[in-house]
Amino acid sequence: MENQIKAILLENSIELFGNQIDEKIIQFQKTRKDVEGDLTLVIFPFVKMLKCSPIEAGEKIGLVLTEQLNFIASYSVVSGFLNFVITDTYWLQQLGEMDANSCFGYVKRDSKPTVMVEYSSPNTNKPLHLGHLRNNFLGYSVAEILKANGHKVVKTQIVNDRGIHICKSMLAWERFSPTDANGERETPENTGIKGDKLVGKYYVEFDKQNNVETAEIISDWENNNFDGFSDEAITEVQKLIALKAEKADSSDSEGAIKGINDKIKALAKNQTGLMRDAKEMLIKWEARDPETYLLWTTMNNWCYAGFDVTYKAMGVDFDKLYYESETFLIGRDLVLDGLQKGIFFKKEDGSVWIDLTEDGLDEKLVLRSDGTAVYMTQDLGTAVDRYNDFNDLSGIIYTVGNEQDYHFKVLFLILQKLGYDWADNCSHLSYGMVELPKGMGRMKSREGTVVDADDLMTEIVESAKEMTQERGHIDGMSEDEKNKLYNLIGMGGLKYYLLKVDPKKRIVFNPNESIELNGNTGPFIQYTHARIKSLLAKAGEVASFNQVDLKLEETEILKHLTQYPTVLNEAGKNLSPALLANYTYELVKLYNHFYQSIYILNEENQDLRAMRLMLSRNVAKVISSAMNLLGVDVPEKM
Repeated sequence: MENQIKAILLENSIELFGNQIDEKIIQFQKTRKDVEGDLTLVIFPFVKMLKCSPIEAGEKIGLVLTEQLNFIASYSVVSGFLNFVITDTYWLQQLGEMDANSCFGYVKRDSKPTVMVEYSSPNTNKPLHLGHLRNNFLGYSVAEILKANGHKVVKTQIVNDRGIHICKSMLAWERFSPTDANGERETPENTGIKGDKLVGKYYVEFDKQNNVETAEIISDWENNNFDGFSDEAITEVQKLIALKAEKADSSDSEGAIKGINDKIKALAKNQTGLMRDAKEMLIKWEARDPETYLLWTTMNNWCYAGFDVTYKAMGVDFDKLYYESETFLIGRDLVLDGLQKGIFFKKEDGSVWIDLTEDGLDEKLVLRSDGTAVYMTQDLGTAVDRYNDFNDLSGIIYTVGNEQDYHFKVLFLILQKLGYDWADNCSHLSYGMVELPKGMGRMKSREGTVVDADDLMTEIVESAKEMTQERGHIDGMSEDEKNKLYNLIGMGGLKYYLLKVDPKKRIVFNPNESIELNGNTGPFIQYTHARIKSLLAKAGEVASFNQVDLKLEETEILKHLTQYPTVLNEAGKNLSPALLANYTYELVKLYNHFYQSIYILNEENQDLRAMRLMLSRNVAKVISSAMNLLGVDVPEKM
């Protein structure tokens, strides 16, 4: 409709306005609720060209459009806005066309450039947590939305399977894992503990043991015992202790001393024997020490098996996996090559950096003084590796929390300086953190307070089970069917809750709210779909119908349905499943109002009855389509 109006205005531009107009000045908006109409054209951009008042301009444009477009029943001009009333014939024609199109809203498959979407990207030292749920659901949904918009999509992740954090878990398992009667340390097999959780247990244990050593070191420092520490560390800690004494009598002593103590603790944590041994283990790993490598392979495989179980429960998948243990080598070679070309520089301690101060950033470390890689090193290698693997790749979308905004600015800039033009097509899908109610704040896995993803999903499905059993309506279902329904409702509620919010905004997650049957929730939308499916099952075959007069409720639904392709397109452009989620919620609200106020099955006029059933069928189709793009299944009965 909008395109047809645009075409008429452009074709008649010289006759109407005296000049050929730019398509960009043709602007539409939703008609105000207090004004009659289905579509509004903004008149103000044309007033100057027509040299008349907005009302006169609107009348002139409205007359031309009404003469040439038979779907415009009437028009009115309110201030600088031209409001069109569209004929019932047009809306019914739209209903017929969408009913005949099983892929309504979708663009032709693989008709647009290939895009890679990265999400999840876990560390193999702990299980996935609440933050990973938003990450996975968001990345998966964006990938599906881009597919629906015609893009060929590669879903991927980078598994962070190397680094000091991995060595912490490995070292703690070696040092602190108890042995059984057979002399075997703890494994997933002999404990029944999920692999990623077992590895995570020892990541937490490392931190506990390291804190004990840290406290001992701080005590020694406070007693002026600096034996066994490097001159550099001694100098730094003595400065901090002196500063602490100096601040003791100042007005802001409490805050200042806390800050100094935090610095002393951080310095001490880095001086423990455990931390030293973990760093040595990392060097051994990078040198491919056989014993270290075997331990690393064993514990990583425990994690992979655990992750697979979690991903299955989440309902997400990947087309190709990348591993930091492989791509960091590519990144290191890129850095060494760039060092020779003068893109990077080496400091006195042997560490390699890049100076980005002229670009408004700062200096960035890309190789440590001991030659080991940092996150930036592997991200450089991964990006290049991906473009080598997929030569038709037009861009990469990194689904990563907003605390990494700066990291990705630096990554894309370094890739550009290395001469990779495709870096301009890389983008960061930055999203807000997930927080808990009652001021619990962000989660820190090393402290063992993480909200485990598996536990959370299990809890929500169990809550959905209790809610569904209380409501009834599951008589006649087998236990398997009931369990599938509980999972569908629980996971649907969880996913929808995390996706209905704009990705850029933080979320305060309340598990109980996510499965409520009223309001802007997944189960509310799922229930409406089930209601429509039940209605259609009772109706039997939907017959064809002749011209009918539409009620306002029916027109409103049809207007909303015809917007589905536009909303789907916008969701793809903005990488925002929230647009799709809230569109679906509005559709469901419109349909429920229609369902409660207008006869459908009991309508005596057979043409009206058939039309309303077809309308219902297409509402269900769009609900199912949109929710599937969010990764949410919808039930036939509920």
